[in-house]
Amino acid sequence: MGSTPCPLKRWSADMTGEALERIAAALERLAPPPPPPTDWLAAPAYVWEGERARAVPVLDALPLDALHGIAAHKVALRDLCGRLASGAAAHDVLLWGARGMGKSALVRACVADVQRGTPQSLALVQLAPGSLPGFPALIAELAQQPRAFLLFIDDLGFGADGRAEMLALRSLLDGGVAPRPAHIRLAVTANRRAIVEREDTSAAIHERDERDDALALADRFGLTLGFHPADKDTYLAILAGYTAPLGLTFDPEEAMAFAIQRGNRSGRTALQFATELAGRAGKSL
Repeated sequence: MGSTPCPLKRWSADMTGEALERIAAALERLAPPPPPPTDWLAAPAYVWEGERARAVPVLDALPLDALHGIAAHKVALRDLCGRLASGAAAHDVLLWGARGMGKSALVRACVADVQRGTPQSLALVQLAPGSLPGFPALIAELAQQPRAFLLFIDDLGFGADGRAEMLALRSLLDGGVAPRPAHIRLAVTANRRAIVEREDTSAAIHERDERDDALALADRFGLTLGFHPADKDTYLAILAGYTAPLGLTFDPEEAMAFAIQRGNRSGRTALQFATELAGRAGKSL
């Protein structure tokens, strides 16, 4: 004769299952709900934080005609953004060189200028520091979207940690089994001139390695735009571009003294001095 299961054991097993179900249900109620999926058509810009995106409802960008001293750069990058938005072939772009000369401002301004005509055609997605490991997941999310995206890495580093980031970016630009779709391109800014210098001026092996790594990265961009320190005339012309529309005048000697105090002549310094002049006059830029 077969043995009959012990009623007490069966009751205990049933109660254990019920208890586990109740515990699981309680944990579900306590856990925060998963974030809603990103609406990649709703905003002009986003910040990718490594695992999810945060929408930016208003893109902070100057009008293109407010950027001075970089006329050729404006034409080149605006044209690239227009191609990308229209579905035509477009390059990844590297903006390198002197700090404060408008690299990141130009990226934002060009995207915003395209959006004025066709808001849904192009979005800017800035990658937060440390978010490069989540780059493949971002590409997977964007691949199926009916919109072009310019992914923005601002101020690529070159320290010990920055070199690792640079190598990771180089690998990502090379692509892989799943290639990056044509409607997704990168804009990267870097302050180091060494990223495009090809003359070997370094005697240290590790410095040569870093330069070679930088060149290997630069070679992967179809468009490179160099930003150089402003000379005196360019700096004053940039400043005049900010002040003239406001009916403001300035003393060139005071403007130069302001630049000397800041340690450089740049578009950013000119904007800061124009802000000072506007503030004194009770006006806003």
